[in-house]
Parts: sequence; structure tokens; C-alpha cells
Amino acid sequence: MSPASPHGEHFAEVVVVRHGETSWNASRVIQGQMDPELNETGRKQTIMLARRLSKEAKPAAVYSSDLKRAAETAKTIAAACDVSNLVFDQALRERHMGDLHGQKFDDAVKSKPEAYKAFSSGDRNQEIPGGGESLGQLSERCVSCLNAIAAKHKGERVIVVSHGATIEEICRHADPTSSARRGIPNTSISVIHISADSRHWILEKVGDAAHLNVNKDGFLQSAFGGDGASA
Repeated sequence: MSPASPHGEHFAEVVVVRHGETSWNASRVIQGQMDPELNETGRKQTIMLARRLSKEAKPAAVYSSDLKRAAETAKTIAAACDVSNLVFDQALRERHMGDLHGQKFDDAVKSKPEAYKAFSSGDRNQEIPGGGESLGQLSERCVSCLNAIAAKHKGERVIVVSHGATIEEICRHADPTSSARRGIPNTSISVIHISADSRHWILEKVGDAAHLNVNKDGFLQSAFGGDGASA
């Protein structure tokens, strides 16, 4: 359980994990809100993650994006941790990437120049052509969702399964000085303590994939999935 602050606030401990690898990650294809499943590597990563979490404090609930790669990861975690409270929420989905959906990162600069320019502009209010979200819109969506989760779980530990760019925004909101970009490997763990009373966020951990170090088949390296910001 998360401790109370000196001011009497009770924080929810929110353990945010990225889904396991997909074939699109491995091929550096921009997934966004497209819906590929985990590949074999991703399923093995997820089992290793679930084993780690099952040895830690039991969560009160598991929340997840409803996209297949996150949902399968969440189901594996919930089973390993013996948690029946499993909730799927579209607010935890990856950033909508508009016209960049299905494009290879290396090709997008030529095949979708306007969309790629919008994506790489650094302007947090810039939407991606084709219905894509701005970073500001993504942040508002996922931050509101985590605040609502924290309000339901004061003093409790919960697990949230989401996606690379979404988790980057979560970490950025918790600590604007944090450099989380491309530091969120597949099945990595980030930990945020959130006060439901003041909505104060404390970032404890970012992109921890130590559970993959024990494997000799290169899972830690492949965990980065190639597309860091759009998985």
C-alpha cells in the first residue's frame, strides 16, 4: 500500500507497464491504434513480467488498454497475480497516429511527409493529419484516466497496462524533467504515486525491465521494439 503523505494524503501506487512485443514492433511499423497481437517474443516477455509482479505486493486491480497487445499482457498479469478485477479502457490506448498508421518509420518521412512533419514538430498542440492526436490531447486522455483510477484506489496498488507513447506522457506529467522518450521497452515497469485528493503525482521508476535480464535469448534488446514512441 502507498503511504500517506505528511499532509494526510493517501496515494495510489500505479504500476504502469508496456505491453509485450508485436511483429510490428520488431519491424518498426507504426502501430498507434492499429491492433496487432503479441508475437512469440512478446508472449515470453509477458510471462517473465507476470512472474515478477506475482512476487510483489498483490494489486487491487489491473487496468488495461483494450487493444489486443495490451489486453493479452494484462490477462497474463491478472492470472499470475490472482486478480479478478480486470478492467479494459479505451482511454489507455496508444496515441492515434492518423496517416502514419501502418507506415514503417524509415519510410514515413517520404511516404507521408505532412504527417511525419506534424509528428516530429515538437509542437504539443499539433495534431497528426488523418485524425491523429496531438501530444496534448494524448496527455489529457491518459492523465484523466489515471487520476480517475487513483480516486478509486486510495492507498492501494494497481497495475495499468498501456503503450509506449502513452506511458511517455504519463511519466512526463509526473515529472516534466524526466527524459522517458525511447526509454520504455516492451513489458517495462514505471511506477507513479498519485494522490486522489490533490492529484499530485510522484514518479518513482521509469522503464524498468530488469526481469528480462535473466534471459539469454536477447529479449531485453528486442524489448525496445524499434518504434519506441508509437507502440
